[in-house]
Amino acid sequence: MARVRPLSGFPEWLPAGRAVEAHVIGTLTRVFELHSFSGIETRAVEPLGQLLRKGETSKEVYVLRRLQDTDQTGYDDTTLGLHFDLTVPLARYVLENAGQLDFPFKRYQIQKVWRGERPQEGRFREFIQADIDVIGQGTLPFHYEVELPLVMAEALSGLGVGAFTVLVNNRKVAEGFYRGLGLADVDEVLRWIDKLDKAGPDAVREGLLAGGATGDQASACLELAGIAGEDAGSVTAAVRALAERYGAGNELLDQGLGELAALLAAAAARVPGTVRADLKIARGLDYYTGSVYETVWRGHESLGSICSGGRYDSLASDGSQTYPGVGLSIGVSRLVSRIIAEGLLAPSRTVPACVVVAVDTEDERAASDAVAARLRARGIPTDVAPTAAKYGKQIKYADKRGVPYVWFLGADGAPDQVKDIRTGEQVEASADVWTPPPADLSVSVGPGGLGQ
Repeated sequence: MARVRPLSGFPEWLPAGRAVEAHVIGTLTRVFELHSFSGIETRAVEPLGQLLRKGETSKEVYVLRRLQDTDQTGYDDTTLGLHFDLTVPLARYVLENAGQLDFPFKRYQIQKVWRGERPQEGRFREFIQADIDVIGQGTLPFHYEVELPLVMAEALSGLGVGAFTVLVNNRKVAEGFYRGLGLADVDEVLRWIDKLDKAGPDAVREGLLAGGATGDQASACLELAGIAGEDAGSVTAAVRALAERYGAGNELLDQGLGELAALLAAAAARVPGTVRADLKIARGLDYYTGSVYETVWRGHESLGSICSGGRYDSLASDGSQTYPGVGLSIGVSRLVSRIIAEGLLAPSRTVPACVVVAVDTEDERAASDAVAARLRARGIPTDVAPTAAKYGKQIKYADKRGVPYVWFLGADGAPDQVKDIRTGEQVEASADVWTPPPADLSVSVGPGGLGQ
């Protein structure tokens, strides 16, 4: 048989890694549901025209085509593509089901997406995203722009892999300031500012100048992007002072500063040290209209933002009704890949079973199967030894998989016994009564463990 060649960009975890992924997804789900977000799942494909509305290039979208249609050239209204995020499907879902949804609609969605980009650390062609959004009908109160990053901060903190910082900005601050400077093409300025971390200030300055900004305007944009901090008063004062110096103050800027200050104040009260204003956070996509967010994992900044999003007012509209929203998206696979690679979390065992029932002889396997069935009927995950080998080998089979208990059938009417192979303690037991401690009943994930 020919050697199988790995396909890059499509992660497949070993069982221990899959347990870590399930732990991450379970933790996120639990927190989202605590805050009354309802789970949904959407189809994997969308019309290509809808996918490209978000500004992505066709090179990043996987087009769906039947084998007999491989000679097809060009695309039409029936062409389908695999979704590359969960926002475009959400917009379509809301429009199709608006009459049956209760607004504000709070949804979470944890699902695979596909993106045809070059695979590298933390970036895949097939990966899991976890989104939370609140969608309004006609209007959406600002307080949801405060709620969402705090929910996400709680969810990420619950993973037990270290601290995260949610970086926040407000598009009204940026747009108000740029317009106050006399810059008309705000979207172009935002796109350049969004490149600051990767391209550096010199390249961004050159880009702004090439786009028509004067030297003073470019300097002012870079100065605004340099303002950061956790204290609402200090950040607000710094922006106001800069706007006064350049004569860039206006009503839109004031409104954005008020919202940014409210978000920082709420975060300081509820999750101190977690949310920080960073005015270079631009989120270059043009549909954001209010708060914008990016999240960095402290000590793992090389991964870039592992959770981002913002407020949008017109992503979903049917012509007569607009559905504004605010949302955040976690790159679950990006997060999990680093957790696995560095062994930050690992499962307590690599299989679900917490008991292995020993087999005395193959002729008596049915008796072992019967014990296993009785244990399973009581909700105890149970395996049966694969061969009637010596007990030492059967114990080794369990130990290699992290299974804590081995069950031995009693001979000639003697009671059965169960052995905790971690401590060596062995006691009489009945399959209709014996129950392991709750901590042993299911696989747990935490620091240490068996690893992958």
